Amino acid sequence: MDAQIVNISLPAKLLQLVDKVAEKEARSRSELFREAIRSYVLRKAKWDELFFYAQRQAKRLKIKEKDVENIVAKYHAKNSF
Repeated sequence: MDAQIVNISLPAKLLQLVDKVAEKEARSRSELFREAIRSYVLRKAKWDELFFYAQRQAKRLKIKEKDVENIVAKYHAKNSF
């Protein structure tokens, strides 16, 4: 793996939590940080893609932001048990 060293500052209590999780999962801090960052970046990319899709659909269907709340309320009313 082509790796680079990155220095970050964390509050002591957060680092203690990281160390507890790393120990519980038998991982190093580096592995835990890599997984956390990877998870965040992938989740962010998915949300960005979803919002971009929603914006395109709203434009195509001529839905304004103010209309969304009413659409959601009608959907919930129609589909609630």
